[in-house]
Amino acid sequence: MMLIFSRVLPHPTIKFNILRNLIRYNSTKINNVVPANITRKLQERIEQIPIENYRNFSIVAHVDHGKSTLSDRLLEITGVIDSSQSNKQVLDKLEVERERGITIKAQTCSMFYYDKRTKQDYLLHLVDTPGHVDFRGEVTRSYASCGGALLLVDATQGIQAQTMANFYLAFSMDLKMIPVINKVDLETSDIERTNEQLEQVFEMDRKDAIPVSAKTGLNVSELLLPAIIDRIPPPTGKLNKPFRCLLVDSWYDSYNGVVLLVYVVDGKIKKGDKITTAQTRKRYDVKEAGIMYPDRIPTGTLSAGQVGYILCGMKNSREAKNGDTIMKIGEESLVEILPGFEEPKAMVFVGAFPSEGTNFKQLEDDIERLVLNDRSVSIQRETSSALGQGWRLGFLGTLHASVFCDRLEKEYGTQILLTPATVPYTIVYKDGTIRRITKADEFPTLLEKKTKVSEIREPYTSATITVPEEYLGDVIKLCEEDLGKSRGIFRKDLRYMNLSSDSKKVNVNKLNSQIILQYDIPLQVLVDNFFEKLKSASRGFANLDYDNIEPAAGDVVKLELLVNGESIDALSQVIHRNDAIRVGSEWVKRFKKHVKSQLYEVIIQARIEEKNIVARETIKARKKDVLAKLHASDISRRKKLLVNQKKGKQTLKRIGKVNIGKDVYGAFLRKVND
Repeated sequence: MMLIFSRVLPHPTIKFNILRNLIRYNSTKINNVVPANITRKLQERIEQIPIENYRNFSIVAHVDHGKSTLSDRLLEITGVIDSSQSNKQVLDKLEVERERGITIKAQTCSMFYYDKRTKQDYLLHLVDTPGHVDFRGEVTRSYASCGGALLLVDATQGIQAQTMANFYLAFSMDLKMIPVINKVDLETSDIERTNEQLEQVFEMDRKDAIPVSAKTGLNVSELLLPAIIDRIPPPTGKLNKPFRCLLVDSWYDSYNGVVLLVYVVDGKIKKGDKITTAQTRKRYDVKEAGIMYPDRIPTGTLSAGQVGYILCGMKNSREAKNGDTIMKIGEESLVEILPGFEEPKAMVFVGAFPSEGTNFKQLEDDIERLVLNDRSVSIQRETSSALGQGWRLGFLGTLHASVFCDRLEKEYGTQILLTPATVPYTIVYKDGTIRRITKADEFPTLLEKKTKVSEIREPYTSATITVPEEYLGDVIKLCEEDLGKSRGIFRKDLRYMNLSSDSKKVNVNKLNSQIILQYDIPLQVLVDNFFEKLKSASRGFANLDYDNIEPAAGDVVKLELLVNGESIDALSQVIHRNDAIRVGSEWVKRFKKHVKSQLYEVIIQARIEEKNIVARETIKARKKDVLAKLHASDISRRKKLLVNQKKGKQTLKRIGKVNIGKDVYGAFLRKVND
């Protein structure tokens, strides 16, 4: 065992293999208690490494390009984990992250690397970040703690939309980029094609690209780790300056309260220090500080250039404002606040209600516990005449909403009914007042629109689509003709990536001519299953990434669903006028399937602007044979019974109320959300 770990971590003076295993063994004990002598030795090694030998870096990649696998391989080679834990997505700690194969929460892990060339010890901080636009704020904060990034590209797929979006974000923050071509061990890999893409799209020298296989470890130890040491600059912080650090992320721990993931920019913090934050000005005592290795290891101190965690007794996760600046009490006037703090702004809203038979109080407790670990979710109470008491939940995007509901079901075993997702609209009044609305009930009435409202603005996104040339026509048709009703606006010329390929590799032929399209598309269109439509139009080959841009004026209306003239508030939605007939027709047909017939006629309608009916379906009345007991009676008697039946049905239709249970709404909403 000792020989194996000596190979993994060949430090000439300290055999850290034994120390690492002791840490791993003891960290499984309750409350993550690690013996003082072990943490002391760990801290001694850190203190022997100067800040010039720190390297903070991240990995930029499209989904499924091997980011988590490469992270595991780096942790294995540097001795943080052993081979039995590799390819286990160690830094993806949420169950939903492992199932979906994506990173949702930013994580960090410290690594020790002894460079045989320079005979020096290095402290590496890998900051694992999400890639999806819904978590772009988290990505920005993570990049702010790094000096460089690995631009990871799949050799079998080439550059994709998410790769481009995250590259430009990292490039704008002056991160040193190291191109890494992954999966070179596969038969379908095309390194030459990928190199051409790197040159054409990112203007990077192909000589700088490092071919690796994260799965097998090819070239990771021999080429990639030395490149990280040589090419990524060390942090620029100063130990002699007043302490300040960036709050990168936070999560809630049942035993210790809120755990703060921080990047120390200047100075030093130790257990017992008193700290405050720039945004809240609340005071806390540092109870524990340390590094992630890969779990929390208390080292007692954190100094400039390090990425680690702080426990300070914070109980309310709303006090942990990600992107905030943390400083010592008494030094506030000496500290320059770090830039980049921005309150997360929800862009997708849904109504959430308990499903049939669900305990309301239990569900509320589950939602609040989950929100403790994700402060970017906004929550407020809401009441619907159709669905009863519930909540209005706001998310950063559709993926964020989907992940939240998945976590609620998998981690707490609870299910909720979700109304169709909507986006925030901006109402500009003629007197200059501006109001942001997040649900249909807040939409101005027809009279208000005519007399008080100047314009209504809807949120737009800048969408980047990468698609093989074979499917270009279908994708353009989707974005322009089919989205004529959804207002897709072509922004830039097509960008062809002229790619070479080995003709023998027939499996990659469809990927040889990638094209980049850019459209400005309303956010509501993306919410309305646009990604699924894009995948269908491109047979699954197209990829999409987007970023929010300034709202634009739009002709939007309130769409209501009526049952016998009575509006169902939970099913109202704000929608563009061009989409009203299509969506209204779909909704009335679907809702009709879930409503039982009555003794009178039931009319289901879709209405806009409080008066214009755009779609209608009718459920015919059930008939009762009132002549069943009459045999040889007079014809006038028969007519009288039929007339009375007709009058009765008219009375029922006038005063009767269609009783629609929550199970009907649930079945309809699940179908709509699917």
